[in-house]
Formats: sequence, C-alpha cells, structure tokens
Amino acid sequence: MQIKTDSFEVMKKSSLLLLIFVFLMASCLNREEYSDIPSITYKSFTTSADSAVLLMDFVDGDGNFGITESDTSGIYDDCFQRYNLYAEYYELRNGVWTWVQLDPCIDQLPFYYQVPFAEPTGQFKTQKGQIEIVMKPTYYLTNAFDTCRFVIKIADRDRNFSNTVTTRTFVKPI
Repeated sequence: MQIKTDSFEVMKKSSLLLLIFVFLMASCLNREEYSDIPSITYKSFTTSADSAVLLMDFVDGDGNFGITESDTSGIYDDCFQRYNLYAEYYELRNGVWTWVQLDPCIDQLPFYYQVPFAEPTGQFKTQKGQIEIVMKPTYYLTNAFDTCRFVIKIADRDRNFSNTVTTRTFVKPI
C-alpha cells in the first residue's frame, strides 16, 4: 500500500518549521545594552533674533530620565535639583571661555530645564529619544561680550549626570 502525501501539507509543515527556526534564532541575538548613566549627543543649535532651538539625542539604560508633574518634594525641593537639563552659559571674554554662573536659588534665571518623564514601554526599560529645547524669549545675556556657547548635561532620577556636549559658538544678535 502506497501512502500519498499532499504537497500542500508538506509545504505548510516545512514553512512552519522554518518560521519556528527563525524565531528561535532571533531570540538568541544579543540586544543592545546601555549604561544606567545617561548619555547625550549634540545635534544642532539654531539661533534667531529672539530665540534659539537646541536639539540633542539621549539614551538612558535604566529608563529613569525625566521629571513628572508630581516631582515637587524630596530632592526636587532643592532649587538646583528640580531641573534635569543644565545648559551652562559661557562667554568668550578676552580670549578665554568664561562660565557665567546664574543661581536659581536667588531668583536668577539660568538656562536650566525640566524635561518630562516618558514611561518606557516593553520588556526593556532603555529610553532613547530626542530632546528639543526652545530657548525663548532670549537665549543670551545682555552685556559687553558678544561670543557665546553652551555646555550641556542631563541628570536622571538617580542624579546620575551624563557626559557634556558643547554647542556651536554663536554671536549675539545686534
């Protein structure tokens, strides 16, 4: 007695085995891992007469970068720690880059920002994204020095600070 095989059934079983094999191989691939200390990459700094736009990419391996609306107590009571993006203002003074330190604790308005928290989804909590800061109504200090730049860093919720990046040098508009 001869058994006939349906070629469609054989093809279906072969396809199913191939699909299972592909999924098994894909699960063996290493996922990219990132440090729990955030990192930033400078993309651009665009200026106009009354505003500037800073663009950066960031990665945080444990997914705890950002501030929520409810972050108003604990470490966030401190006037420096209520921010998580720090753009330090530098001016070229007599050939030397000089940090112009502004203190939010005495009502000076530094170039510090609160980047909101975005809950990572999925099994892996790594956060990767782009940060865009619009500096408005102005992005420079009014004084005699005209050449400036920013040195920027971010901090995650554990207060791990990222690397620093430096914007391009810019001249204040007249």
